Amino acid sequence: MSTLNQLDQRALDAAYQQALKSLSEGGIPIGSALMAPDGTIVAAGHNLRVQTGDPTAHAETACIRSAGRRRDWHQLTLASTLSPCAMCTGTAVLHQIPRVIIGEHETFLGREDWLNQEGVEVILANDPRCIKLMREFIEKSPELWNEDIGIPPAD
Repeated sequence: MSTLNQLDQRALDAAYQQALKSLSEGGIPIGSALMAPDGTIVAAGHNLRVQTGDPTAHAETACIRSAGRRRDWHQLTLASTLSPCAMCTGTAVLHQIPRVIIGEHETFLGREDWLNQEGVEVILANDPRCIKLMREFIEKSPELWNEDIGIPPAD
């Protein structure tokens, strides 16, 4: 596990709590949080795709939506319990978020290459809580997971 500084750990902890919230609602257990430079969590969100029927309601997107209109994106840190997919990476790149903390990328490797290409500082935590949460969810609900990441059903 990567050692996070105290503020980065705060952001990942907030994201993890959001992942647990989504799981308790019957959703995909992925959470995200936005943190200001002083450590204030300015927004949080979790995957709401199952709960709302909105295929774009991934954790990072829900978090950024809940942050509302801002002019300080370039100063914020985005934390996510899972490596961001192309849509969520694109949202972070669009808003010029300079730092992204990733809880884990063992169960799903998103577009970290794109974040790196755009000069975003990527911090991989390899957090055992995040890994365990996703492994257990994928094992229990493989069809729902495959739907979330866009894998067509087997014929």
